[in-house]
Amino acid sequence: MHPASLSLEKLLLDCDIKKTRRGGPGGQHRNKVESAIVITHRPTSVIGQAGERRSQHENRAIAIERLRVNLALAVRVPVSPDQSPSELWLSRLKGQKISVSDQHTDFPAVLAEALDFLVACEFDVVTTASRLGISSSQLVKLLKSAPPAFQYLNDQRKERDLSVFR
Repeated sequence: MHPASLSLEKLLLDCDIKKTRRGGPGGQHRNKVESAIVITHRPTSVIGQAGERRSQHENRAIAIERLRVNLALAVRVPVSPDQSPSELWLSRLKGQKISVSDQHTDFPAVLAEALDFLVACEFDVVTTASRLGISSSQLVKLLKSAPPAFQYLNDQRKERDLSVFR
C-alpha cells in the first residue's frame, strides 16, 4: 500500500513532527510561538511543512496534506502487469473520466496510483490510461493538476525519446 493512501493515524505512526518558529510577515504575534510544523516520514525521509498560518493546528493540517502529495510524487510502489486499479480509483471513475480535485483528501493516493501505473507502463500514456480505465487526456489532466508530477512524466518521456506533453 502506498504511504499517501494510509489513514492519518497509520501515516503519523511513521512520522516525526517538529514545531518551529518561522520569520517573515504576519504581524506582531508571528514569532512568539512555534506555529510552523515540519513532518518527516521516517521510512522515506519525505517532508511536508507549513508555517504560513498563525495557527499551529491549521499549519499541521496543511503540512499533512503536503506530506501526502510529496509522498505521492516521491515513492513508487510496484504494480504488476495484470493488476487492476484500486477500489479508491474505481470509485472515482465517472465513465472514462477521473473525478478528483487536487484539493480533495483522496488526491495524493489517486495521483500516486496513476504514477505507479505510468512507471509500470514505461510512461506510455495511452497504455496507462487504458489500464486505469480513463482516457489519455484525463490522465494528462490529472498529472497537470500537480505540476511536479507532470514535469516528472515529461522528464521520463524525454529520457525514453518519447514526445512530451505541453
